[in-house]
Amino acid sequence: MLELRSHLAGRWQSGDGRAATLYNPTTEAAIATCSTAGLDLGAALAFARAHGGPALRELTFAQRGALLQAMREAIHADREGLIELAVQNGGNTRGDAKFDIDGALATLGYYADLGKAMGDRKFVVDGAAENIVRGGRVQGHHVRLPRRGVAVHINAFNFPAWGLAEKAATSLLAGVPVLSKPATSTALVAHRMVELLVEKNVLPAGVFSLLTGSVGDLLDHLGPQDVVAFTGSADTGARIRGHQRVLAAGVPVGVEADSLNSTVLAADAEDSTYDALIRHIHTEMTQKAGQKCTATRRILVPRDRVADVIADVSERLRGVVVGDPGREDVHMGPVSTADQRRSAEEGIAALMASGAKPVFGAPGRGEPLGVEAGKGYFVSPLLLLAEDAHGAGAVHDLEVFGPVSTVLPYDGSVADAAALVARGQGSLVCSIYGDDRPWLENALQEIGPYHGRVSVVDAKIADKAFAPGMVLPGLNHGGPGRAGGGSELGGVRGLEFYTQRVVAQGNGPLLARFLGIAAEG
Repeated sequence: MLELRSHLAGRWQSGDGRAATLYNPTTEAAIATCSTAGLDLGAALAFARAHGGPALRELTFAQRGALLQAMREAIHADREGLIELAVQNGGNTRGDAKFDIDGALATLGYYADLGKAMGDRKFVVDGAAENIVRGGRVQGHHVRLPRRGVAVHINAFNFPAWGLAEKAATSLLAGVPVLSKPATSTALVAHRMVELLVEKNVLPAGVFSLLTGSVGDLLDHLGPQDVVAFTGSADTGARIRGHQRVLAAGVPVGVEADSLNSTVLAADAEDSTYDALIRHIHTEMTQKAGQKCTATRRILVPRDRVADVIADVSERLRGVVVGDPGREDVHMGPVSTADQRRSAEEGIAALMASGAKPVFGAPGRGEPLGVEAGKGYFVSPLLLLAEDAHGAGAVHDLEVFGPVSTVLPYDGSVADAAALVARGQGSLVCSIYGDDRPWLENALQEIGPYHGRVSVVDAKIADKAFAPGMVLPGLNHGGPGRAGGGSELGGVRGLEFYTQRVVAQGNGPLLARFLGIAAEG
């Protein structure tokens, strides 16, 4: 069986003791093992600080961008192999695997281009000079300098390629080395990506480390210049934030956690706008078997249009073939692990106990095509309706991470829609579909503060709009409250988490010369 080793301190290392097992979620066959027991994680962090950090900080943004481009090319060279691994280890269809891997490649390419555009500077100049006294000689210059530690990235199981790339691209462009820990259950893709980088000798020693398996005592070795970026459950995020060493050293922690994303249909939506809504709901329910942090969980519909939405979404879902993701005639595979299936089943039961009732599909695995009877971690697509939208507490409190969404009738007003959306206590994304411009403007203002991103779709862009679950590297990814309060990507804004804002105060022209910028005033 394949052993997934960690790449730490510039070399591949194997843990000892009991190993974790990775499974094929379609057949339930064991396919790989990994262990971090016995690895010196303190030494791994020290090596990255001593070697990876200085190597990156010596480079300009353009040169760091060139490293990201080299990473992209090395990973792209085995794109087909990575797709096959995602089918085996993630239960992805080929289309879902490409969505993950091509998202990673596009993100690396975007930040490679951004680095080239940022040129020969090594840090970010943060706004214009501030005059402190009359005459302009005494000034303050704000800059963002790369932190002198390591960026520890703890990634989620659902996007092993894209999750690795989106965090790594911003950190490396900022000038901070990475220690990446993929979710153990689906680590095969991330492990192969790093193998490709090592085989092609793309990065200087210590710039990128990989920890495959349990996090072990890694957090015990963090220092005040390190950062942690985490994607996963709110409970785990809270444990990381409350870790004794994290608190003692003041380690910044970025969290992307649970998210009860909403889609809102306005009463006046034109046909093309409405059609976009139906297409996007179908995509968000079935892509990656609904295992996306940005997937739509709550569908707000004016009460007089509920029957139409249910009928049209159901018609689309009837065409979804669930089964072995390696088959060309299958549209949706299993969820990733037995635990994920169990969690989805328990969540569905809780939603139904809260008043939501099935209007398409039924709880359970269904009859997956091309799969041995009783095998595989399958969850059938399920559309629910909660007639009492405000009374269905679990719908607003529990994220079911699978192909499940709930229709919530509302009275058509911005106030009622905003009140229901706010019950989610903060989400990554909300999508709004309508054509009444004053209504849309009001909705954006009332709903926006509960989200990191709001997608507004009207008839003029309905045929061009991405489904809301599409995360773009130039736009903010993150959300307030329950969603974790983190912020990733967003172009150059994504570098902020890995840098320290410093104001250099004094002789303005002299400081400008030190900083390599034009003197003002």
